[in-house]
Amino acid sequence: MPREFLRFQRVSRQLQRELAEIIQRDLRDPDVGFVTVSDVEVTKDLAVAKVFVSVLTTQEAEDKQSSVAALNRASNYIHGIVSKRMRMRMVPELRFFLDESIEQGIKMDALLKATNPDNEK
Repeated sequence: MPREFLRFQRVSRQLQRELAEIIQRDLRDPDVGFVTVSDVEVTKDLAVAKVFVSVLTTQEAEDKQSSVAALNRASNYIHGIVSKRMRMRMVPELRFFLDESIEQGIKMDALLKATNPDNEK
């Protein structure tokens, strides 16, 4: 019977859940701001995890980049908490990146509405 999901995919999903909870509850850095974990990509050898985060702010892009930089500074602390929660021999190295797909989607939606204002549905 074949497995439905590969191991690195299961680790990716579980890591996303754990990181979202850790950032929300355990991380006390005011530089981070309001961050949501949108996706986690784990390499097949489980060595590195690319964590894509969305930063919800009304400020400029510098604030978003500073939030991502604060997360990268705290990655060792976050890695320690994750390693205690997940039962793995080796937890992947965490690297945080800004995910701008939500903003891009909003811009695309606005452009589509501007080109066809009659079709509001």
